[in-house]
Amino acid sequence: MQQHSNDGMERADVTYVVGTKETEAQMELLRPLPIFSKESKDFLAALAERILSDAEAKAYPDVVTLGFWCRPASLRQMEKPYVGERNRLGRGIAFHVAPANVAVNFAYSCLAAFLAGNASIVRLPSKDFPQVRILCRLVSEVLQEYPALLPYFLFVRYGHEPAINVRYSSLCQTRVVWGGDATIAAVRRAPLAPRAREIPFADRHSLVVIDADACLAADRARIAQAFYRDTYQSDQNACTAPHFVVWLGKAARVEAAQEAFWGALHECLKTRYALQPVQAVAKLAALYRLGACTEARKAPMPDNLITRVHVRVLPEVLPDCKVGSGFFIEYAARDLAEIRPLCTRACQTLSYYGVPRETLLDAVLSMRPAGVDRIVPMGRTMDFALVWDGVDLVRAMSRVVSLV
Repeated sequence: MQQHSNDGMERADVTYVVGTKETEAQMELLRPLPIFSKESKDFLAALAERILSDAEAKAYPDVVTLGFWCRPASLRQMEKPYVGERNRLGRGIAFHVAPANVAVNFAYSCLAAFLAGNASIVRLPSKDFPQVRILCRLVSEVLQEYPALLPYFLFVRYGHEPAINVRYSSLCQTRVVWGGDATIAAVRRAPLAPRAREIPFADRHSLVVIDADACLAADRARIAQAFYRDTYQSDQNACTAPHFVVWLGKAARVEAAQEAFWGALHECLKTRYALQPVQAVAKLAALYRLGACTEARKAPMPDNLITRVHVRVLPEVLPDCKVGSGFFIEYAARDLAEIRPLCTRACQTLSYYGVPRETLLDAVLSMRPAGVDRIVPMGRTMDFALVWDGVDLVRAMSRVVSLV
């Protein structure tokens, strides 16, 4: 087997980053683990310790967040809904196709599968994120401490090779596909075994609801930082990132809150975010698309770091006009029921500031929308949970041994 770059091994058209061709062969002989097994919890705890003590990892907030997610205290909270379900075993091998635009998603997907009792084959993001390199190194280091778990982890890279998708799809009992509609369509050309199941995560959009009075009473720097984490940290590429900002309150208060909020965010951005020319062009094109489908007015801002567009109505085609890089569509609502046109089947996360979460839940349930799978506070939209997009990952990636 020949060396390929500094972080993997190559054979055929697959680069093995964590694990080897021999690991791949061993996976077919593995027995599934129970959900929340001692093996999985011990491994995640050791990985958390590695991440949180690693000098290189500390430079990346998303990697550090993963470290906190893996801690024993966090695992205990995650396990609570499954207490008493000792009759659940993993389904076998999970094949994960990671998204190209979110660095650490592959790790959450793989570790959720491990907590559900499965081994994982992970196709890593095509983009060369430093976070991916760091996490692969740390996982490899922890696996040296737990050699019996080596066959449960195979991280690979390969190009647009349908034959490799077919190979890994034939091995798996669960296929988890992130990255949007086009990726799902491409991967689905590879057939699954008759009893295998697929968990697809398609293109989604998200929105935030902000109470104007609460915003005006808030620490402006803190609320700007929370919104930055939700949006600019992923360049609005994550499905969780809000593209639509809905304001609640009297007109004068909304106007004052908008000025304060966007001004504080601009101060936060000036030294932290650089807009590339291609992004500016994409935002201009989105503005034209938006103007073609509804009455829209661009709000004045000091530069192009933030693009705000006011709309007076919310047509259901509005999500087709979204784009990243700091492009926000604003709407002033008199009542929460007005957001229903945004809550289509493609709507994932509803974040909020200053609005009681029970009020939001009641409003969403009364609308009975096709979408909205998560209601979370502003600043926490990217916090990964074992229930994602309305799917309980542990239950979906495990099976019940029923006793009658």
